[in-house]
Amino acid sequence: MRRVGDSSGRRENLKKGVYLLPNLVTTGGLFAGFYGIVATMNGDYDLAAWFILISAVFDALDGKVARMTGTTSRFGVEYDSLVDLVSFGVAPGLLMYSWALQSFGKFGWLAAFLYVVCGALRLARFNVQVDTVESRRFVGLPIPAAASMVASCVLLFYHLGGTGTIKKVSVLLLIYVLAYLMVSNHSFNSFKDPELVKRQPFSFLVLAIIFIIVIVAQPEIMLFSLASIYMLSGPVGALLKYFRSKSPQEKIPEKEKSADQKPKVS
Repeated sequence: MRRVGDSSGRRENLKKGVYLLPNLVTTGGLFAGFYGIVATMNGDYDLAAWFILISAVFDALDGKVARMTGTTSRFGVEYDSLVDLVSFGVAPGLLMYSWALQSFGKFGWLAAFLYVVCGALRLARFNVQVDTVESRRFVGLPIPAAASMVASCVLLFYHLGGTGTIKKVSVLLLIYVLAYLMVSNHSFNSFKDPELVKRQPFSFLVLAIIFIIVIVAQPEIMLFSLASIYMLSGPVGALLKYFRSKSPQEKIPEKEKSADQKPKVS
């Protein structure tokens, strides 16, 4: 996501024009998300899932292109948010409804709508907090990660030999969980640590190459595994933080108790 510029010169900047390169990359993400909707309407659910993931790649690139070329703008931020809502909100919501939720009736389309509206709220909150929240952490599950989880579920289903649609309560529950995580206060790593782009040991490069080879060898399984791990990292991190903060408080009464049990010297 691109940083917001000074709002005082917003109208003047639009008169001068808009930056072409990053907005073309963003438009590529919109095209992929829109084609994902078209593929869903045609019943090509696996193709729709792939195009949602392609849109996620464009989303990761447009911000980097804007920062590297010094072409960040308020227009780009707003355009990127609208594209994200289509590609990672509407497209996955429609995909899950057509593929797995339609047979649940009212609960199915309500789950799909809840996913879309929580994604919209997540984007709005991010835009408001972009200058006040630590850049290394996201508050709430990012909507591209939620969409990647949806797409990887569909791809894993087809990889394991499934065809057509599916009716599983677990998929319905997954959509509700994703909706909750997007508007939650759980922290998720943004992978924007400056140390990642600095010089690293040679072994890191070898491990990265091996990691890429494993993903290419079994993309459906690996994408589902990575999306699941990232989705669970927020709640698991919150639980670990809770128990760590609670443990010192439990030790204090024990020390006081042991002190009280010491024999008094007369």
